[in-house]
Amino acid sequence: MPNIKIFSGSSHPDLSQKIADRLGLELGKVVTKKFSNQETCVEIGESVRGEDVYIVQSGCGEINDNLMELLIMINACKIASASRVTAVIPCFPYARQDKKDKSRAPISAKLVANMLSVAGADHIITMDLHASQIQGFFDIPVDNLYAEPAVLKWIKENINEWKNCTIVSPDAGGAKRCTMEMSVFYSFRCGG
Repeated sequence: MPNIKIFSGSSHPDLSQKIADRLGLELGKVVTKKFSNQETCVEIGESVRGEDVYIVQSGCGEINDNLMELLIMINACKIASASRVTAVIPCFPYARQDKKDKSRAPISAKLVANMLSVAGADHIITMDLHASQIQGFFDIPVDNLYAEPAVLKWIKENINEWKNCTIVSPDAGGAKRCTMEMSVFYSFRCGG
């Protein structure tokens, strides 16, 4: 895979390294620092001209800093003539703000989608979006991957009393996913 380059943002370098190892690739060289006024500075340390670039950066932890770092990395790769830039965002920032639930409330997930597109992202890979409708906020391809099969497999393999487990939702938005997970869990119980 000589035309693929993977770069890690600072949100989760261990995950980025595991992805690169799994693909048999080296992580690309990138230097991220803060100026004295707390502006983020990103320097891509190798050529990306004509390359298919993947940037792994999660929207967790210092969400605003991580989002800005991702946007700068995308833009840096795009203006350095990368052929295609894919943002791998395991936890999509501002995903809970996906609808206008009060007057004068922003739809921040749509704003993030716009910023990623304007920065130069050609493709988004994310996981377990708070609401699938967020995919419609983009004019570029979005792959929303689901962790459910891997989580259920892990539970079945690592929890002895998994047949007596209860899956709960952290909020009302996740209740629908919990219901789907329980139906899959039930099929495990019945040997399906």
